[in-house]
Amino acid sequence: MAFTREQAFQLIQDHLKSDMLVKHSLATEVIMRHLAGKLGHDVDTWGLAGLLHDLDYNETKDDMANHGLITTAVLDALDDPVSEEIKSAIRAHNAENLGLTRTSPIDLAITCAETITGLVAATALVYPDKKLASVKPKSVTKRMKEKHFAQGVNRDHIRLCEQLGFSVDDFAALSIEAMKEISDQLGL
Repeated sequence: MAFTREQAFQLIQDHLKSDMLVKHSLATEVIMRHLAGKLGHDVDTWGLAGLLHDLDYNETKDDMANHGLITTAVLDALDDPVSEEIKSAIRAHNAENLGLTRTSPIDLAITCAETITGLVAATALVYPDKKLASVKPKSVTKRMKEKHFAQGVNRDHIRLCEQLGFSVDDFAALSIEAMKEISDQLGL
């Protein structure tokens, strides 16, 4: 039997005690699904990688040298197998701390997707209605240039979208549209 999205969602609910981390995981999932569709890859595989990428964050937030490795161990212990492509992508989103190189499209995608979620959400929160419906791609790209806005967001990670054939403007547009699909779940 194949590992399912329902099993993945249960895992994040079990492991991620922060509502904010669950929302971040859901946002990453939906962006990954959109990227996979645009690039001709398996949307379910890419979506699962996005959903599960921070599964071990509570255990590793102060030990980033293990971030992604603990998730891989959790996934390896499951009865239903999780593809190596998913596990590799999860490790790749923390490539700098694990001494890895991002080589595949899914490696690049998960890194830029999980990073832009914070910038898009922060942009929405500066609007009076605090809704994704108000966010325009140009607003997100403008905020990218503001060093003091969403300081924890690694702009270079977002720019990895260019290696996938997207301009930052186009990637911001795709990300906003994807996140709008689940705006109720995100509270935005």
